[in-house]
Formats: sequence, structure tokens, C-alpha cells
Amino acid sequence: MERMSLSEKIGQMTQIDRSRATTDVMSNYCIGNQPKPGDRTPHNFSSRKWIMTINKLQEAALATRLGIPMLYAIDAVHGHNYAYRSTIFPHNVGLGIGAATALEARATGVRYVFSPTIAVCRDPRWGRCYESYSEDPALVKLMTETMIAGLEGDIPPNYSIKGVPFVETGQTKVAACAKHFVGDGGTSGGVDRGNAEMPWKELAAVHLPPYSTAILKGVASVMLSYSSWNGQKMHANRRLVTGLLKTRLKFRGFVISDFEGIDKIKDANYSYSVEAGISAGIDMVMAPYKFRRFIRTLTYQVEKGIIPMTRIDDAVARILRVKFTMGLFENPYADVEMGRQLGSQEHRELAREAVRKSLVLLKNDGPLLPLPKYGAKILVAGTHANNLGYQCGGWTMQWQGQSGNNITQGTTILSAIASTVDPSTEVLYSVDPSAELIELGNFSHAIVVVGEVPYAEFDGDNGNLTIPEPGLTTISNVCDRVISCVVVLVSGRPLVLEPHLLSKIHSLVAAWLPGTEGQGVADLLFGDWPFTGRLPRTWFKRVDQLPMNVGDRNYLPLFPFGFGLT
Repeated sequence: MERMSLSEKIGQMTQIDRSRATTDVMSNYCIGNQPKPGDRTPHNFSSRKWIMTINKLQEAALATRLGIPMLYAIDAVHGHNYAYRSTIFPHNVGLGIGAATALEARATGVRYVFSPTIAVCRDPRWGRCYESYSEDPALVKLMTETMIAGLEGDIPPNYSIKGVPFVETGQTKVAACAKHFVGDGGTSGGVDRGNAEMPWKELAAVHLPPYSTAILKGVASVMLSYSSWNGQKMHANRRLVTGLLKTRLKFRGFVISDFEGIDKIKDANYSYSVEAGISAGIDMVMAPYKFRRFIRTLTYQVEKGIIPMTRIDDAVARILRVKFTMGLFENPYADVEMGRQLGSQEHRELAREAVRKSLVLLKNDGPLLPLPKYGAKILVAGTHANNLGYQCGGWTMQWQGQSGNNITQGTTILSAIASTVDPSTEVLYSVDPSAELIELGNFSHAIVVVGEVPYAEFDGDNGNLTIPEPGLTTISNVCDRVISCVVVLVSGRPLVLEPHLLSKIHSLVAAWLPGTEGQGVADLLFGDWPFTGRLPRTWFKRVDQLPMNVGDRNYLPLFPFGFGLT
């Protein structure tokens, strides 16, 4: 710290896009951090190519005057979800995987992940609800504890001082980022980047506890939310960021803005936004493209005494503390030998197990499930039966996710069904079969796989939460005509099933967003494994009941929190 110039310090506080990270930029601006936006991830990058690219950038960082290593970051919210051939685990609404995600990130040279999301989603209309583990703060706390341990390693019993970040050195762990501080799951109407209108008592009781847990587990960083609390943007809330998070909760890692989050504090006044954000307590700023403007503005404000040097020194000390703790100075380069971890068979088996354990059986008249493997004639229908992209959801290879089976490697639900049944069983697939096909087919059973199309963040905000067409029509057409009809719902949240839809369905499975290993779905449909999953969210009857959460006074759900048949 004593050897660093102001420009070197501000360089450590700046995170830029990899597309802007030339050798000259790294050298001239002493850039210390880089995120990789997934929408520009080369689709065919092998693990070796990832590592070579990151190591080359690291060379540029180490060639600067003080040789401070660069920290390369990426979103890894349900596995290393921007890497081709990676294992895509179920989204957080179903289940979370930490240790394997860390290994797959390290397989490509990534040392810092923007994960886990520890929001407490209180309204499923929110487009990020599937990134939340639950509406219940206690369950989110439990998952926070285990996820951070999986990503960073178990903190030693007598480790230093409370709030000091911990990342296990070696080749298997990454620095984690708890996000998004705080109250993003409680905005009015479930509007992404909206306003959480609530008293301090509710914020502290519902939304804050996971952050206390994250700090105790040694989380390396905390990302701020785009949202506001009672009208004040979190990126400018000094009371909560410095007063609560850093001072009262004794967090000693670094606070990072969201993507261009500082720009959004006050759109028409960038200088004010920089001053407000840094003064609030932001240590590392995502300024992916306009980083020169950020550096120029902050430099001016420090030189003119608008931002005190003590604030800059606090930010840089926190960033360097994490880099030293994780062993980045001693081992700055990625190891090509780690590449074998990417999409390994062991991780795919783990993901398949995660799918089995996260599916929830909501209805099973008869009981219809498990289905027979032998001698049946099965109709498989629906938009989501043979679409790996739909199966994985948002944050998969691209920010918003995408449709198709060529986005990465995996097993669709349709192919899983075909490989599970006996050769004597006939399986016919039609996305949206006609009434004539169904009636003439003489099917003994039908499996309808429908749900939401991929989305992320505000693009997923949804005020009606109905099953998108042609899903509703397909369910009606098939279940009205086949006496044994199973519906597998692929979604990031509960969707409307009443007043008439549920009565048409004989067996209903909430599959959430299961990821690449669709075989886990077939494992349960055909009885190779039992259903054990329970609802992490309340399943509402009508949208006008929302927000409705377990413990509310007027709690009249379709399926209560914790429900699940075996």
C-alpha cells in the first residue's frame, strides 16, 4: 500500500471487460480485475483455450511496476454456466452445488465467481426468483453456509478475526461473492431493480440474516443490488454498506458494484454517481467499457479532496487482502492440468443426483407414478421435452439463456426417457400433438413436459405467471385424451395451475430448471429412485394472493411450503 501511487490504487478498484483488456490498457491503467460477460464467451472455447487466454492477461498484470496479479471473475450461478461442455446443475430454487462448481471454474483458470445469490425471494413474480434458494430466511441461511464452504473451503476453527475473508489455497477453490446486498428479493410487486418498501425490522429479520452467515463463513466479497430500500439506491446507501455491512457486521472483504451499477445511481450526473458510490463504501467498481471515464472521474475527486485518500486506501486494502488470502500472489497462473475437471463424468453424476433430489412430486392420483418400463406405449409431448436450453434456463451460455440442443453437452428429458424404458416400449414424441394423433395412437401413458422459456433478471419479471403457450393447450389436449397423464413442469418458480388445469393432470412433477442432466428426471418417473424433494417456496392458487409466504396470517396456498409427496 505504501508503495502504490494513486493510479495504481484506482486500477485495483477497477474491473473492466476482457474485450477492453489489451496489454497497453493493463499496463497504463494498472487494471486489477476483469469480469467475463457470458454473451461474448466464445462458444467453442476449450478449457485449455480459457486458461491460455487468462494466463496471457495475467502476464500483462504481472508486468506492471508492482506486479499485482489480476483477479478474473465470472458468473457461475448453477455450475460454470458460461463454459462450453461444463456441467449445468439445477438452479438454486431446486438445489445448489458449490465444490464441483469451484472445480469447473478452476478448470478454465477462473479464480473468482459471482455466486451465490443469497436473496430471499418473497414474490415469485420477480425475474430472479429461481436464483434464490427459498422464501424462508432460515433455509437461505443454511444454503449460504454450505455453498460458500463448497466454493471457498471450510473456514478453520480458529481463523483470525470475524469477518476476515477465507479462500483455501491450492487448485480446487475460488473466491465467492454473496449477492445482492440487500433486500433485492423483497421489492414491491417483485420488480427487478425495484424498490423494497419495508421497515428496518423486516429488512433485518428476512433479508439480512444470510449476509451475517456469509461473513461468518469467510466470504471474500459482497455485491450490491441494483434495487433500492425505501427509495434509496443500495449503490449509494452509506448507512447500510459502510455502517451496517462493514462496521456493524465487521465484513473485511471487498464490496463490489453490480455491472455498471454505479452508472445507475443518477443517470444524468456521472460525477455525482461516482462520489456517492465510493463514499457509500463500494471498493471494486464494474466499469466494463467506460473504465477510462471512471478512472478519470475518481482521480479528479481524490486530487480535489472530494473523496478522501482514506476511503481509497480502505478499498484497496480490502481487495489486496482477498488476493493475498487466496494465494494469488504466490500462484497467479492457472494450471492446464485442471482442465479435466470441466464437465467430468463425476460432476455429471453429481448433477444427475441433484436433479433426483430436487424434483417435487405435487400430485400422483392412482398412484400413477412410477411408470412402467415394459410393454407400454408412451406419448412424450411438450416444448421442453427435447430442448436442452429450455431445460437449463437463464444464465446458461448466454445471460438470458437460449433454446436448442446444441448450446452445450447434456441429456434432454426425452432422450433420458428413451434410454430408460425397455426396447419393447414404444416412445413417440410430438411437440404439440393433434387430437387425431392422440386418439388414434392408443397410448397407455403420456408425459407432457412444458414450462417457461429461458429468462434472466428483469426480462423474467412476470405479473401473471401462467404456463406459456403452447404448454397450456398441450396439457389440455393430451391429458383430456390419455387416461394416464404425467405433467413435468420446467420452471423457475410456481406457476398458475388453478382453477381448472390441475384437475386434468393425473400426476404433476415440479422439475424447476434441472440443467444438463435430464436423466435425473427419468430416474424418478420410472421408479429407479424415489421422490424426496420438498417445496422451497409456497405454491400459490392465484396471482392476486402474492406476495404470500409461509408464516403469513392469511396463508391459503395450493401447496404449502415444504410440501412434497413420496
